[in-house]
Amino acid sequence: MASLLQPPGLSQLRGPVAQAGDPETLQTLVDDFTAHNLFKALVAIAIAWLLVWGIQHATNWISERVPRRYRLLTKQSLPFLKGLILLTVIAYLVNLFVNLSQQNLLALTGTMAVALGFAFKDYVTSVIAGTVALFEAPYRVGDRVTIGDHYGEVVSYGLRGIRLQTFDDNTVTIPHSKTWTEAISNANSGHLEAQVATDFYFDHHVDMETVLQILYEAAYSSRYTQLKLPVTVVVEEKPWGTHFRLKAYPMDARDEPAYRTDLIRRAKQAFAQEKLPYPHLPVQDQLSQTPHV
Repeated sequence: MASLLQPPGLSQLRGPVAQAGDPETLQTLVDDFTAHNLFKALVAIAIAWLLVWGIQHATNWISERVPRRYRLLTKQSLPFLKGLILLTVIAYLVNLFVNLSQQNLLALTGTMAVALGFAFKDYVTSVIAGTVALFEAPYRVGDRVTIGDHYGEVVSYGLRGIRLQTFDDNTVTIPHSKTWTEAISNANSGHLEAQVATDFYFDHHVDMETVLQILYEAAYSSRYTQLKLPVTVVVEEKPWGTHFRLKAYPMDARDEPAYRTDLIRRAKQAFAQEKLPYPHLPVQDQLSQTPHV
């Protein structure tokens, strides 16, 4: 009676999983596991490792020597080449050791589903997220991205995650699975230029026209500025002063720290000559607000 109430598809799903633990089926799967095939597999893995290593170094070498506008395009081909090599090797190894009949394929799928579900769930999640990210492209090699509390340039795109090079020269490894849960801010999205915003603060009584002129001159006179893109200044009033935000683009996003430093140096030299007043933040008397016991 219980079998009549069981959904028809359930028994069909149980078949392959049950067969996965069948010794006879497992014996069929590993019949080709010989010393000769093991040697060929090790050779294939070694060749794949050498190809990945060679392509990675060749891509980095070429990208630093081609014209600047082709640098990111060269680096962005690396994840696809690495993925192609890995898929080819995996297909070769599976074909080498497994007799992919319909019955064996179902049994192997059931075994892998159980094993991956318990042991490699997080790893597989990152691999799947990385494959999806290749097509959605929330980040690519050479982009400047913010993920969580980390900001930097994507210098490597691996199977499990990416590596960011921060301004402090730290290398941060972030798994692809973060794309499911974290907001990703991309400053240049495959372009060579990325906007740099530099903040300046003055007293409410400052001559705004003088400040605006100095900021525009600082941007247009910097050797890092991409003159084909617009330079803008946004002004905002604060309770303690006036906030000026200079927005401009360097010719290469990699020069962002040097570019911001150059803008500040040029602007402050001019501010000092004009003797422009800086804001005075209200000093809060913390002691006066401390409750007396």
